[in-house]
This record gives sequence, C-alpha cells and structure tokens, in this order.
Amino acid sequence: MSNNEDLQTPDEQVEEVTEQAEKDQTFEEKVESLTAELNKALEEVATHKDVAIRAKAESENIRRRAEREVSNASKFALERFAKEILAVVDSLEKALEHPVENDAQAAMHQGIELTHKLLIDTLNKFSIEQISPLGDAFDPGLHEAMVMQESDEHEPNSVMQVIQMGYSLNGRLIRPARVIVAKGKAPEIDQKA
Repeated sequence: MSNNEDLQTPDEQVEEVTEQAEKDQTFEEKVESLTAELNKALEEVATHKDVAIRAKAESENIRRRAEREVSNASKFALERFAKEILAVVDSLEKALEHPVENDAQAAMHQGIELTHKLLIDTLNKFSIEQISPLGDAFDPGLHEAMVMQESDEHEPNSVMQVIQMGYSLNGRLIRPARVIVAKGKAPEIDQKA
C-alpha cells in the first residue's frame, strides 16, 4: 500500500470505492451496449448473406434458363421450315412409286431418285430424320394408324405398310408416320352348328 492510501479518511475511501463502482457499472453498460450492437450487426450480416445467396441462385437459374431457351430456339428454329419441305419430299416419293415404262421415264425417274436422296441427306444434316417403322410394333407416339388390316403374314399390332413417312427434328416428333397396322384374323365361326 502506498502512503496516500494509508492517509485517506474513511469518507475518502468510500468515495473512491463508489467512483470505482460507478466506473465498473458504466463499463458493464458499455459492454452490454456493444454486445447488443454486435448481435444486431451479426443479424444484418446473416440477412445480407442470405439475400446474396438467393440472388446468386436466381442469377444462376436465369442463366441456365436462357441457355436452354437459346439451345431450344436453335434446335427447333427449323421445325416450321421442315414441316413445309416435307410436302416436297412426299411428292418426290409419290413420283418414285410410279412404274417406269420407257427410257425417257427411266432417266426422269433416276433424276427424281437422286433429288430425293440429296434432299433426305440434307434433312439429315440438320437433324431432321425419317421415321420408317415398317415391321415395327405400332407406337401411337410415333405412328398414326390409318387402317387396321387382317394379316397372317405380320405380327398383330405391327406396322405392315407405311403410307407416309414420319419425321423427327432433334428427337422431337414433327410428323407421325401414317401407317397400316396388322391385326390378327378373326376366329372363324362354325356355321354348321
């Protein structure tokens, strides 16, 4: 102990202890106030962090959606054109069905055949593909049944004849194949009974 502390009167000592207690109380109030401010700031940081995470996720979703839309637009921009050009393909196929009767027709038939092949190859380059279901099981997602016909030669519910080819663009159907579907023969009824 210092000499000054020994010389203090009891009133001075009480006053000094009171001052120290007031300083301690003020310090505790400041600590509580700063703790409250810190907690409030931490809550704001958490809120802003959540907002930032949500904004980033939304931005990523928008970017993905835009990429998908651009991809689909480029993939299927040809769809309308493809549907229109299929009428030309159909006409060439009908012309190829007619019998060749002389040399002039043979030359024309060969020209039509080459034009048809060139057109089909060009369509394939742009992912427009023919659906040729002859002999396949009937699939209502890819085929349009025009007629059901009894047949011993074909499996029931299989495509026995293609009337008009179907087409898909990048795997998406743009026109179903029009087909004749085989059905089993009806059982004969015994008329003697």
